Amino acid sequence: MWPDSSFGSAGCRRHGRAQEHSIGPVWDRAARRGALATTVIVLVGLFGPDGWLATAQDGGFASNGFGEHSPGGFGLGSAITVEIVLTAVFVLVILGVTHATRGNATIAGLVIGLTLTLIHLISIPVDNTSVNPARSLAAAIYGGPDALAQLWVFLVFPIVGGLLAGFAHRALFDAKPAR
Repeated sequence: MWPDSSFGSAGCRRHGRAQEHSIGPVWDRAARRGALATTVIVLVGLFGPDGWLATAQDGGFASNGFGEHSPGGFGLGSAITVEIVLTAVFVLVILGVTHATRGNATIAGLVIGLTLTLIHLISIPVDNTSVNPARSLAAAIYGGPDALAQLWVFLVFPIVGGLLAGFAHRALFDAKPAR
C-alpha cells in the first residue's frame, strides 16, 4: 500500500482497511524500497552513456518541483492544489474499486492503473506528479539540494489528499444511517 492510500484507508477505517498503527511500517518500507530503486537507477547510470547520470542529476533526477523546478513553471499554490486534489481522486478510486462489497477485484488493477495514468498526464507539466510521497522522496535523494528543499510539499499534501479521500469515502459510502 502506498503512503498516501494508507492514510486514506486509515481515514476510512472500515471493511478491513488499514489502521493507524500500520502506517509507520508502511511508510518505512515504501521509503526504503524507493531509495533502493533509485540507487539501482544511479548504479545503471554510472555505467551508462557518458554524461547520462550527470545530466539526470542536473535536471533534478525527475524530482517533483514548483516554481523554477516545475516543468511548466507552475507555482507553489498549483503544486499544492494538484497534489491534494489528484491524490484524493486516486485514493477514492482505490477505496472504491477495492471495497469488500461494492468493489470489483477483477478490474481493480486496470481501473487503478488507468486512473494513475490520467493523473500523470494532468500533473506532470505542473510538478512532475507525486501523489506518492515515497516516490517523491526516492527521486529527491539524488535530485540535489533544490529537490530536497521542495520535498516537504510532496510529502505533506499527498497525505492531506489521502486523508480527505478517506474521510470523504467514509462519509459518502460507509456512513451509518442516523437513528
